[in-house]
Amino acid sequence: MSSPRSTTRHAWWVAFLAGMVSYLDAGAIVSTGTALVLYGQAFGFGIETIAPLSSLLTFSIAAGAVVGGVVGDRIGRKRTFLATLSLFVVGAAILAFSPGIAWLYLGIVLLGFAAGADLPVSLAMVAEAATDDNRGKLISFSHFLWMAGVIAVFLLGTVIGGLGELGARILYGHLVVVGLVVLVLRMRLPESQAWKTTTTLVAVEGAPRARELLKPRYLAALVATALFYSLVNIAANINGQFGSYLYVEVAGVSVSTSSAISLGIVLVSMAAVFFMMRVVDGPRRMVWFAVMAAVSLVAFLLPATLGVTVVTLMVFGVLYSIAGAVAGEPMYKVWSQELFPTSHRATAQGITIAFTRVVAGVVGLWIPSLIAFGASAIFFLMAATSLVAFLIGILWIARMPKATDDDPALRPAYDGFDPFVDTDTDAAATQR
Repeated sequence: MSSPRSTTRHAWWVAFLAGMVSYLDAGAIVSTGTALVLYGQAFGFGIETIAPLSSLLTFSIAAGAVVGGVVGDRIGRKRTFLATLSLFVVGAAILAFSPGIAWLYLGIVLLGFAAGADLPVSLAMVAEAATDDNRGKLISFSHFLWMAGVIAVFLLGTVIGGLGELGARILYGHLVVVGLVVLVLRMRLPESQAWKTTTTLVAVEGAPRARELLKPRYLAALVATALFYSLVNIAANINGQFGSYLYVEVAGVSVSTSSAISLGIVLVSMAAVFFMMRVVDGPRRMVWFAVMAAVSLVAFLLPATLGVTVVTLMVFGVLYSIAGAVAGEPMYKVWSQELFPTSHRATAQGITIAFTRVVAGVVGLWIPSLIAFGASAIFFLMAATSLVAFLIGILWIARMPKATDDDPALRPAYDGFDPFVDTDTDAAATQR
C-alpha cells in the first residue's frame, strides 16, 4: 500500500519525465531556427531552403501528433513514448552529424514526427498519474518545462552562436544528450494504471475505437478544444516566429538587444506558470481565465493602436507572457485531459495538436505580407483570433462536463469505478 505522500512524489516524477517532451519540443523548434542559419552559411543555402525546412518541421510535428495519439491509446503510454523518444534521439543525431542538405531533410522529418507523436501520449500519462486535486497543476508544469527548453537553447546560442557549423551541431547534440538521459529514466516508469485498467475493462477487440470521438459529446469537446487551441496559438506562434523581426526591422534595435529582452520576458512567463499552477485546480479557475483573457487583449491592442515601438513591444511582451500562462496553451492542455476518457485521451489530443500546428503553419505563410502592409495589423489579427478563442473557452468549453471512464456511450457501466482513484488510500472516493 502506497502512502499519499509517495503517490504525490511519483506523480511529480512522472510529470517531470513525461513532461520533458515539452522541453525537447521547444528545444527542437528553437534550435532549428538558429541551426539552419548556421548550416546555411556552411552548406551554402539561404532562405529558399530554410523556409521549407522550417515548414517541414511544423507539418512533421502535426503528422506525428495524430499517429502518436492513436498508437498511445492502442498499445499504451510507456511503449509509445519510449519509441517516440528513441526516434527523436535518432533524428537529432542525424541533424547533429549531418554531412549535407539532404540529411537535414531526413533529420527534420524524424525530429518533428517524434516530438509530435510524444506530446499527446506524455500529457495523457501525466494526467493519469495525477489526482483530481493536482491534475491541472501537473499538466501546467509541462509548460514550465517547455519554456525551460527555450531558455536553455537561448543561453546555449549566446555561447556557440559564433562557431558557425560547429555551433549548429552543438545545438542538436544538446538535444541528443538530453533525449538519451530522459529515455533511460523513462524506462523505469511503470505503465499508466488508468490506461491498463481501462484497457482491461473496455470490451473492444484490439484497440479503443476512435470513431467513438464522433459521438456528439466527444465531438463537441474535440471541435471546441481544437478551435480554442488553434486560435489562441496563432498569437503565440506569430510572437515566437516574428518577435525578433519586429524588434530589429520595425522597432530598430539590435539583435543582441532583442535577444536580451526576449530572454527577460520568457523568465516572466515562467513565473506566471507558477501562478497558473496555484489556481488551475481551484474553484476560481475560470475567473482568472477571464481576467487574463482581458489582459491579453489589452496587450495586443497597445502596439496595434499606439504603433510598434520598443516600448510597446516590451509592454506587450510582459503582459502577454503573464496572461498567456493562464488563458493560453496551458489551459488547453488541462481541458484536453478533463474532457476525454482515458481510452481516447491521447487520440483526441493528437488530433487537436495536429490541427493547431497546421493552422499555425498556414497562417505563418501570410504574416510577412501582413507586416509589409503594416506591422500594427498583425496585432489586430492576434487580438481578433484570441478574442474568439477566449469566448469559446468561457461560453463553451467551461460548460462542458468532465469525461468519466464509465461513460455508457463508450462501454457498459462498471459500477462507477474510477481508475483515477487510488482505492488503497481513498476507498471512500470510489463510492461515487
